[in-house]
Amino acid sequence: MAAISGIIRVMEKAARKAGGKLRRDFGEVEHLQVSRKGPSDFVSKADRQAERAIWDELKVARPGWGFLMEEGGEIDGDEGKPRFIVDPLDGTSNFLHGIPHFAVSIAVQEPKLDGSGWGEVTAGVVYQPITDETFWAEKSRGAWLHDGRLRVSSRGRMSDALVATGIPYGGHGDFGEWARIFGAIGPQVAGIRRFGAASLDLAWVAAGRFDAFWESDLSPWDSAAGCLLVREAGGFVTDYRGRSLPICDRQVLAANDGLHSKLHKALVTALK
Repeated sequence: MAAISGIIRVMEKAARKAGGKLRRDFGEVEHLQVSRKGPSDFVSKADRQAERAIWDELKVARPGWGFLMEEGGEIDGDEGKPRFIVDPLDGTSNFLHGIPHFAVSIAVQEPKLDGSGWGEVTAGVVYQPITDETFWAEKSRGAWLHDGRLRVSSRGRMSDALVATGIPYGGHGDFGEWARIFGAIGPQVAGIRRFGAASLDLAWVAAGRFDAFWESDLSPWDSAAGCLLVREAGGFVTDYRGRSLPICDRQVLAANDGLHSKLHKALVTALK
């Protein structure tokens, strides 16, 4: 097992602190389902409280670092310092409906050496509070589930592949584009799943539970940690044009080496 670095310990502690609050709040959600307004307001509050718990933990552990957060937005840190990218509750709709599939996602992004913006993601943690699973990765040090090394699956045939996706909803994303991709990929693979938490989908690709994942119109906090997990587990993450970006968020295609090229070809053909 790789020795767990200080930054991963800091991130996991923050994720677990937020996760404990979410786990307790999740137990209350089912009691609020009789009210139309109640659950939504309660979950929004739970989301904000989880983010505050992460903020409180990380700002003390790494003073001067910046933040990019789903709820709190962008907070500048000291010049030349990294920043944390935080999603305190990925899978909000699942949480709202009492479905136990959601996660806390935290990543570290480094500034570019020339000062022109943000560069590579070097550390990431995805924590599932209900199953108590901590997926973590560091650049060039591999991807891990607790103390077990993760590797993407070795399935190379489309007909054997179980693929995850995210479906556009509520005006977010291009449903027509998604439908064309689904129409091209769906008939070729063993199955397609939509579980509603991109960070966990990517962590499961890293763990070999899913063979691939595609989605568009994500935000950096949805995918930063998960993309690093896939890459450090031996997989490939690109946008729909095949570019490997520091954070693939607007378009994400993640898979092992053998499947990525086949899925990319199907995707490109569908979008012509």
